[in-house]
Amino acid sequence: MSESAARVFARLSTDEPITRTRTLMGKAVVLGGSLAGLLAARVLSDHAESVVVVERDSLPPAAAARPGTPHDGQLHTLMHGGRMQLQRLFPGFEEEARAGGAIVSSPYTIRAYADGVPKVSDGVMGLISSSRPFLEALVRRRALALPNVKVLTCRAIGLEFRGDAVSGVRCGPVSRPGAGIGAGVEEWVEDADFVVDAMGRASKLGDWLEKAGWERPAMRRMAIDIDYATGYFRRTTSDPELAAAIAYRTPTATPPRVASGAITAIEGDRWLITLANYGKQPPIRDVDEFRKLCGELPPVYREAVEGEQLGDILTYHQADSRRRDYHLLKRFPARLISLGDAVASFNPIYGQGMSSAALHASALSHYLRSAPDLRRHARAFFADQRVVVDAAWQISTAADLARPDVHGPYPRGYRLTKWFAEQIAEASVTDREVAVRFNSVTYMRSHPSSLAAPATLLRALRVNRSSRKPRRERG
Repeated sequence: MSESAARVFARLSTDEPITRTRTLMGKAVVLGGSLAGLLAARVLSDHAESVVVVERDSLPPAAAARPGTPHDGQLHTLMHGGRMQLQRLFPGFEEEARAGGAIVSSPYTIRAYADGVPKVSDGVMGLISSSRPFLEALVRRRALALPNVKVLTCRAIGLEFRGDAVSGVRCGPVSRPGAGIGAGVEEWVEDADFVVDAMGRASKLGDWLEKAGWERPAMRRMAIDIDYATGYFRRTTSDPELAAAIAYRTPTATPPRVASGAITAIEGDRWLITLANYGKQPPIRDVDEFRKLCGELPPVYREAVEGEQLGDILTYHQADSRRRDYHLLKRFPARLISLGDAVASFNPIYGQGMSSAALHASALSHYLRSAPDLRRHARAFFADQRVVVDAAWQISTAADLARPDVHGPYPRGYRLTKWFAEQIAEASVTDREVAVRFNSVTYMRSHPSSLAAPATLLRALRVNRSSRKPRRERG
């Protein structure tokens, strides 16, 4: 009997320590040194004699922006599901993050607002509040401290195959201004017993596969046209009562100037505030407008922007959510997988990216600990990964499809699913029990199918019916 999606998700999102590891290969090569690649390298360190991370950026020794992550100045949230996986992979991670200035929040230091109405706390889910460069630097430091993991600064330009398996990565030097690509240096092949594509949204793996005569994965896209504007402001207290807040507005025919606003207390005694808008509106670049728009949100936003502005307002645009369906391929090389944004990247407003990458790493760990036959297509890995991708895709696209400016594609049964989701989301505003179940899904701790339980829906309907009664009927 096949394992249900809910059971697969529960297995991957476990917080149990990683055990039963053994060496399966000589050298593993990871393409990409961002968060997904670093987490893959950590997993592979349990199963390979050596792990090489191929990255074209010179990775900074401390928290800093880099060219390969142009969005790293924007809000990044490590949700509860991702937080648990980082603690599994790097014991003591939270304590180290806190010591470096990150805020490890409790559920009572997180606030959420739906159309200005405060939502009840679930009393369970917490976050690590920090900037993306800070979090990535901490993961990088822990991963590269492993004795069998190293970074190779170069460009991955293709794959080598031997029979039905990948046997190496073709590499070339990083181009420099004023010099031709590869000037003075020859290309070379980095031999590999296992290769991980963690090259992000712009991954070239599909091109390389097609060129070598393999199937190219289909890509699905959903237009979202979201613009981010992020400001940093001085925080006057190092131990704030508020660690994070999210305020969102119900989609309307006329998109509001701010569809969602998020605020986090981050390292360096700073507030990071992100405002998101949709449609054809001009980006928010002016600090006076930024402060004015924060003043239209709950009071915590207005209070945060009263401090000293630190740097310019940073903007970022993402045109679509996208996924590559590797699990559908009939023919695929052995000793090769893809993970992170290279497989699926979602509307960033829902904060799923880093936690999804962490769960992909958990899927890789489970696959390698299951004593797989590495001479064959990693079908079991892609099947598990699909459960994570489907869950995140369902959460983000369901919310996006509710917007009047998004026109599908609509999944089968969309109208009924939308009605269910609206009932549960509405009840989660005021009812703690429903909020626990709802947030467990949105924080990537539980599979979305858990919300389809009859008891959950019936409770949501009762809560909503009660909240809609006139006051005189309630006595």
